[in-house]
Amino acid sequence: MANTEPAELPATELLAAYAAGTLSPVEACEAVLQRINDHDPAINAYCHLDADAALRQARESEDRWHRGQPIGRLDGVPTSIKDIFLTRGWPTLRGSHTIDPDQPWTEDAPAVTLLRRENPVLLGKTTTPELAWKGVTDSPRHGITRNPWNTSRTAGGSSGGAAAAVATGMGPLALGTDGGGSVRIPAAFCGIATLKPTYGRIPLYPASPFGTLSHAGPIATTITDTALMLDVLAHPDVRDWSALPAPTDSFLDHLGGGVTGLRIAVSTDLGFGTPVDPQVAAALTRAARTFSDLGAHVEHADPAITDPAEDFHVLWYAGAAKATEHLTDAQRDQLDPGLAEICRQGLTYSAQDYLEATNTRMILGQRMGAFHQTYDLLLTPTVPIPAFDAGRESPADGHRWSSWTPFTYPFNMTQQPAASIPCGHTDDGLPIGLQIIAARHNDATILRAAHAYEQANPWPRTTTPQQH
Repeated sequence: MANTEPAELPATELLAAYAAGTLSPVEACEAVLQRINDHDPAINAYCHLDADAALRQARESEDRWHRGQPIGRLDGVPTSIKDIFLTRGWPTLRGSHTIDPDQPWTEDAPAVTLLRRENPVLLGKTTTPELAWKGVTDSPRHGITRNPWNTSRTAGGSSGGAAAAVATGMGPLALGTDGGGSVRIPAAFCGIATLKPTYGRIPLYPASPFGTLSHAGPIATTITDTALMLDVLAHPDVRDWSALPAPTDSFLDHLGGGVTGLRIAVSTDLGFGTPVDPQVAAALTRAARTFSDLGAHVEHADPAITDPAEDFHVLWYAGAAKATEHLTDAQRDQLDPGLAEICRQGLTYSAQDYLEATNTRMILGQRMGAFHQTYDLLLTPTVPIPAFDAGRESPADGHRWSSWTPFTYPFNMTQQPAASIPCGHTDDGLPIGLQIIAARHNDATILRAAHAYEQANPWPRTTTPQQH
């Protein structure tokens, strides 16, 4: 292994080291816990850390590996869980003062159940904005989560804690959610890999108040680890009536097919006319050239869609209003002011408004389905701008978070798989994300293409927090 620092190794290399006897799960866990101790005060990625339980699991894993009897595909790999997922024995507070931590926490969400079957070392819960409502990570309960590449900037959100943890070596795998970009935005801002899979690929329970916009997704330093984690998570659960059947093939086993012959469209702005930072646009052009050099047929093409922001807002704000309908007036006073505002707006929508937004969503899905009859993949920037100042919902006053991430939420509305991978840095060292989109159920094609790009343009796995 070229890199011998345990906290900087991806999961697949950790597992290989365990098998070879050159590293133990205890050593890996201790290294990650040291990273958390050293760097999380500046980053604020974790809202709940259970070091004693993690070390106990690591010792149990170490014993299994010493006996040559590991159990599960993630045995001994340090892993974090976004504080949206129910997790047995740990409070799930969702960044909110309105949730009482002093109650029985006896149930795992389906994704957590699936993780536990593979025996990772579960470290703790990562930060989220309150109820995961926005594309940056700060909350009344847990404060601001910062970008490890520049701690004055946002890590993105709503899975900002998960992405910042992975980017800083505070656990190579993380479980996140994505209702409008929430794994892709922070992956782009923090310089790591993720996939929002086809809706239903990873089961969700309890059902999200944001309905079928919400997906679960793996977050990792490499596409190989992303595929490994998806293999673990892509199994139905009876608690989610919309979950897809288990895939018949392993995503990890089919990464190596390359992109020769794939038809790839490139769109700088989806035809929306959204201003894109010149450095982001240049990085997209370089990425497209890489795919062409790898044998794909690449051309510029915009899908025939319009920005569905207003309809997304109807669905999103109505969901926020539903999520908070049980709160007392005193509890509402404790909410993030921006969340309280969209909840009030959500209450103004009629059933007809909601159905009109759903109709827009269906038309959008039809048009993207037709687009993918011509193109296997679509490349866009993940986010049109680099990470901006931490603690702000938007770089511009008076704008909602959706105003600066128009390329992510359309693909929650269509339920398509979409990945974000690093494709460069700005002149001042901030990561730039490349979004790769495919037709529904074509998750494997995205992962194969992302892996080919990663092999041709490897990116830094982790970074030490840069304070500004």
